[in-house]
Amino acid sequence: MIDAFKQWIAEWVAQLGYGEILVLMALESSLFPVPSELVMIPAGYLARGGALDPFLAALAGGTGSVLGASANYLLGRHVGRAFLLRFGKYLLINEVKYHEAEAMFLGNATRATFVGRFIPVVRHLISLPPGVFGMAYLPFALITFAGATLWCAVLVAAGYCFGETALGVISAYTHELTLAVVVVLAAGGLWFLLRKRG
Repeated sequence: MIDAFKQWIAEWVAQLGYGEILVLMALESSLFPVPSELVMIPAGYLARGGALDPFLAALAGGTGSVLGASANYLLGRHVGRAFLLRFGKYLLINEVKYHEAEAMFLGNATRATFVGRFIPVVRHLISLPPGVFGMAYLPFALITFAGATLWCAVLVAAGYCFGETALGVISAYTHELTLAVVVVLAAGGLWFLLRKRG
């Protein structure tokens, strides 16, 4: 399943255009495991050869990120809050703890949403809390677009400046990056459970 998914990504990257960038980055910002490095660095490489405009590539990536992030936001808004309030006790999250977390997030919502766009693994999940805790959609979308477009621009610049060297690095370490994501998620889940029980 994972190998087939990677093959599908590789085929898209081989014919990478603005539409493909938009779709892949929408997936990257949702719950699908599409590393943005595998999309935007090759886009920068293609821009170096004149096949793409680097600014439009970054904008396409940022726009796609907003679309994917919006899906997560809506999931959190319409499912996450009700789910946590009803079944959170089975995850060691009672109503008091939920409201404490809500107040903590909303007090730093802008910063957390923006900075989260630059952190591996967190990028896939950072759009859920704004939806769950009721952050207004327009500020969420604008902050997400700003952060995601800046991140895409950095990756495009890496592909543009370092060319085949950058492509070689991401090709060599794709497997390691995937394993790292799994390890970080598992460690984070274990830490969360131990912290709640402690």
